[in-house]
Amino acid sequence: MAVFAKSNVPQFAVDIYQNEYLPEGGREVNAIVTVTATGGGTLGGLPLGAQGPTGMYGTAPEAAVVIMVDCSGSMDDPPTKMQNARDATAAAIDTIRDGVAFAVIAGTHAAYEVYPADGRLAVADFATRHQAKRAVHKLGADGGTAIGSWLWLADELFGTADVPIRHGILLTDGRNEHEAPGALRAVLDACAGRFTCDARGVGTDWEVKELTDVASALLGSVDIVADPSGLADDFRQMMENAMGKSVADVALRVWTPQGSEVKWVKQVAPTVEDLTLRRTEAGPRAGDYPTGSWGDESRDYHICVKVPRTEVGEEMLAGRISLIVPQPDGTTQAVAQGLVRACWTDDMVASTRIDPQVAHYTGQAELAQVIQEGLEARKQGDVDSATAKLGRAVQLAGASGNEATSKLLAKVVDVVDAASGTVRLKARVADADEMTLETRSTKTVRVKK
Repeated sequence: MAVFAKSNVPQFAVDIYQNEYLPEGGREVNAIVTVTATGGGTLGGLPLGAQGPTGMYGTAPEAAVVIMVDCSGSMDDPPTKMQNARDATAAAIDTIRDGVAFAVIAGTHAAYEVYPADGRLAVADFATRHQAKRAVHKLGADGGTAIGSWLWLADELFGTADVPIRHGILLTDGRNEHEAPGALRAVLDACAGRFTCDARGVGTDWEVKELTDVASALLGSVDIVADPSGLADDFRQMMENAMGKSVADVALRVWTPQGSEVKWVKQVAPTVEDLTLRRTEAGPRAGDYPTGSWGDESRDYHICVKVPRTEVGEEMLAGRISLIVPQPDGTTQAVAQGLVRACWTDDMVASTRIDPQVAHYTGQAELAQVIQEGLEARKQGDVDSATAKLGRAVQLAGASGNEATSKLLAKVVDVVDAASGTVRLKARVADADEMTLETRSTKTVRVKK
C-alpha cells in the first residue's frame, strides 16, 4: 500500500487484494482494489462551502448543487405527494452549507428555474435559503415529464459557476414520456463527467431503468421512495452526503505492461457499476476510469487484466493502479498507488486458491445480474427462468451475508431452502416491493473480516 497526502484534499490509500499465483498457461489476473479517503468533507480545514464571504453572488464557492423537482400533473395525485416534494426540497435547502452555490429547478415537459430564477446560481446563506424555500412552497403540479430537459438546464446552471464539485438531486414520480426517443440518452452522454446526480423515484409509476441510467451515467445513486412521506428524510440525507464531498473528478488510472490488456474495471462496493467502457486514454498503456466525487469514504473495484502466457517460475507486474486527482493549477497528481502482480507456479494449491475478496465480489456482481434477469423473466411470464434466476439470487444473498437483499427477495419469492436456492414465485407481489428489489439490486455488502 502506498499513500500520498496533499493539503486541501482527503488522504487517499489503495489496498490490493488478490491471489497473484497463476497455473501454467494462466492469463487472467483478478484483483480487488480498495480505495479509502479519509479527511473528506473539509477543504483546507473549513467546512465545505465556508470559503469566504457569503451573499447571493458575493463569494467564490467551492461546490454547487441543483435540485430538480418533478412538477408534472401526476405529482398532484394524491395532492400530498406534491406537498411532500415541497417539504423535502425545503429540507434539502436547509442542509446546504453557507457558501455553496445552489438552484432549484421545476421539471415538467419543460424545465424552469424556480430559484434564484435569473439564469445563475445563488450562494447559500440564511437569507438565500429562506428565499428559496418561499419559492419552493409556491410550486404546483401541471404538465408532463421530460427528464432530459431538467438535466440540460441543470448543466447550464452549473456552467455559470467555476466550482470543482457539482452535484444534482433529481426527483420524479413518472416515466419520461414527453421527450423524443433517445433524447434523455443524448443529454446523459453530454452531461457525463460534468456533474454527478442522485436520482429518486417516488411512488410506483416511474421507470426503474430510466433513473438507473441517470444515476449510472452521472455517477450518482438511485433509490425508490415508495411512500412520499419519507421524501424529506431521504432528501436531507442526500444533501448531507453531497455536502461531505471535498474533491471531484477523481480517476482510477490503470497501467498495464506491453502485451497485457484490461478486460474490465468494475466498481463493486457500495454498488456494482461497470466502468470498463468509460476508459479514457492516459498515455502509453494507461487508461483512466471515472469515479466521481469523494468525501470520507471507501469503495471497492474489481479489476481483471489479461497477461501474456509465461513459463512456470516467471513473475511480472500485471498492473499499476493509481488515484488521479485534479489540482488547482489544472494539472493532475497521483495521490495513491498499488500494484497488481502475476506469478506462474505448478503448485496447484497456490494457483487454485481464490482470494476471498475476489470471490465475494464476483458473487455480488452475479447477484445483481440474476436479480435483474429474474425480474425481467417474471415480467415476461417466463416462470421457469424467473424461478431459477431468483432462486440463485436467494442462494448468493444468503451465502454472502447480504441480509438487506435477502429480505427484499423474500417479498417476491417464497424461500423453500436458501442454501440450495429453492424458491417459488409469489402469486401476488406489490409493485413497490418489486421495484425496490430491482432498484437496489446493485447494492452490495463488504467482505466480512
